[in-house]
Amino acid sequence: MTDLITFVNALRRPRLLIRAAKHGMNDYNRDRVLKRLTRSPSAPSPRGAVSSLLTVEETLETARRSGDASYSVSRHVEVLIALLAEARLLAKPKMQA
Repeated sequence: MTDLITFVNALRRPRLLIRAAKHGMNDYNRDRVLKRLTRSPSAPSPRGAVSSLLTVEETLETARRSGDASYSVSRHVEVLIALLAEARLLAKPKMQA
């Protein structure tokens, strides 16, 4: 688990992308967004979501850096919002019963 969090924290992206993603975290709806981004009938666990989103984000980052015409800044921000929000859920300590 800490490996995923460490990897997310180590991402180096343009400041504007990260700022937009952090701003968008306030309106993040996990069930709605993850179903669409991961193309699954239900939202995966935070761990599964982070793994999936890292793959999607890496593809978007490659497209951004190469100047690919199909690159979508809005999709990239949306994926970063989900990635940061899910990483935050992973980092929360578990409640003791």
